[in-house]
Amino acid sequence: MAKVVEALIKLQVKGGQANPAPPVGPALGAKGVNIMEFCKRFNAKTQDMQGKITPVVITVYKDKSFDFITKTVPAVAQIKEAINLKKGSPESNRNKVGKISWDQIKAIAEDKMNDLNAFKLDSAMKMVAGTARSMGVTVTGTPPFTEEEE
Repeated sequence: MAKVVEALIKLQVKGGQANPAPPVGPALGAKGVNIMEFCKRFNAKTQDMQGKITPVVITVYKDKSFDFITKTVPAVAQIKEAINLKKGSPESNRNKVGKISWDQIKAIAEDKMNDLNAFKLDSAMKMVAGTARSMGVTVTGTPPFTEEEE
């Protein structure tokens, strides 16, 4: 018999560093989930992503058991890491804070492909490039696709 889903909880936690402190503790405690069990399982699963922000979707069932799915590191964090950027521009249309190449965009898009709602790599690259532009990062070079493909 299938379990009845009570709630979905979405959090962003540093890989391998989940602990009962906020945001994990209050979010899970309010639903009656065993916080320490989640922390142990999450930390074991994300050991290879130590310190990187990891989105996680936790499915809580009526019997207070849970399952969780980890997603890939957000595109913003990957862009900042790729070009050694502390933070994005407060006025992205006026103040540019860095440059990123289409090759770097392609690498990020390939990594994020499972979590994006894009069927083609070109579409995923456009999404990542849009995220970079909204951070005040200039995308350099010529795109590896034609603009009229869509």
